[in-house]
Amino acid sequence: MSDVVAFLSGSSNGLRLSLVRVLLKMMFARCAHVGCSDNGAARRFERSTCFCVLRHWVKGEALVRNRNVTIYQETDFPEEADLLTQLKALPELLEEILSATGKELGLQERLRERHHPALVRAAFILLDGREKAKSQLLHGEQLWVTPVALQQSTSWAVAQYKAKRFPGGINILDICSGIGVDAAALLARGPVTSVDIDPAMSLRCLWNNQIWSSETNPSGFQHEVQTTDAAQIDVSGRIIHADPDRRVGRDRPTTRLEQYCPNLDWMHKAIRSAAGGAIKLGPASNFMQKFPGCEIELISLNGECREATVWFGELAGENDFRATLLPSGETISVPSLSAYCPLSEEVQQYIFDPDPAIVRSGMLEAVGEMHNLQRLDKADEYLTAGSIPETSFVTAFQVDAVLGNNPRELNRYLRTEPSRDYEIKCRHLSVDAAAVHKKLPRGDGPPRVLLFIRLNGKAKIVVARRIQNA
Repeated sequence: MSDVVAFLSGSSNGLRLSLVRVLLKMMFARCAHVGCSDNGAARRFERSTCFCVLRHWVKGEALVRNRNVTIYQETDFPEEADLLTQLKALPELLEEILSATGKELGLQERLRERHHPALVRAAFILLDGREKAKSQLLHGEQLWVTPVALQQSTSWAVAQYKAKRFPGGINILDICSGIGVDAAALLARGPVTSVDIDPAMSLRCLWNNQIWSSETNPSGFQHEVQTTDAAQIDVSGRIIHADPDRRVGRDRPTTRLEQYCPNLDWMHKAIRSAAGGAIKLGPASNFMQKFPGCEIELISLNGECREATVWFGELAGENDFRATLLPSGETISVPSLSAYCPLSEEVQQYIFDPDPAIVRSGMLEAVGEMHNLQRLDKADEYLTAGSIPETSFVTAFQVDAVLGNNPRELNRYLRTEPSRDYEIKCRHLSVDAAAVHKKLPRGDGPPRVLLFIRLNGKAKIVVARRIQNA
């Protein structure tokens, strides 16, 4: 898109107008034929891209309506916080969109005849976010969210879990508050001051916590919302929670703490000056050896590692790492290099896939030692044993066969009782799962799991069955 913008900027006004007419025609035509699972979101993205290009005009923005071009000056496009305030005062606009039938593009055109285009776009984005939030957050259909903000927010269960480690009755400073999920969990413990650099996000945090207040803040603790830069906040002696932005200026979240906003330098300064707290990081970020004297907790929800939380100061635990699995709440933390899990010479009756939080936290050896499990290879994380341990740290599979790493041998074995469904799992072996899956024989047999593993340095294929509720 930057190339298009540069070309438009270097053209005359008349040429720009002609080019934009063509661009709009192409983009809106594309919007009507988007072939994906979420057509509404895709169409809105296409149109937002169009508006973004047009914003780089010398004099303003243009929208094509029935062969006419209406020019909007740059100053005519409100700030996002102003748009949210207007939307809050126009519930009938949202109701009209929800109750409308027919094509979305036609509906948007009709609405733009009565409302500012930016306001209409903001309404569709809000409703898209609410639709996604229904299955993730309390009262999702009422919340003030966007799809991107929802992706960046802490999951409800994780926020509730983390809040229990904070002291009660004192004011917690919630930095980079986002849509306010962590603030909602912390308000169950005491008063909270939420801080975000984005005025629109501050409004979302405030309004969402007003919606949640009867469930999350029954004691009526004070919730103050401030719009300011985290770098300007004095955290000396405070208990804080921080959720630095991983996406600022990027389409995808970064894994480098140096590129977070606020960045690693700010995190180190906050750890030195604050009394204690927690900093939320992406589980794939480069946090190793970056936080001496702190406890890094890898938190998993329903088998997905959701975040790495750096606990420091008064809230830090004794050891460097911890792994916690939700919703069970099972947790483990031992000193580094204190545990030993022996290697097995063979695949036993059961094979176990450890939760990603266990692997990322370095607790694999500790889990193996605690539950009498053995590793299959020093460079692979799969475990094995003759019985199933009572723990949620691993997922259990019953072994049917151990084969060589040979597709023909695998197909010969499976043809005796082909399954209707196969699940393919691998960690460190290079496997084209889609290609393997395509060539497998199909039948009426029970579902099977194919694990591509290393056994003492040799590649093997384990045919197994998932143990339900194990």
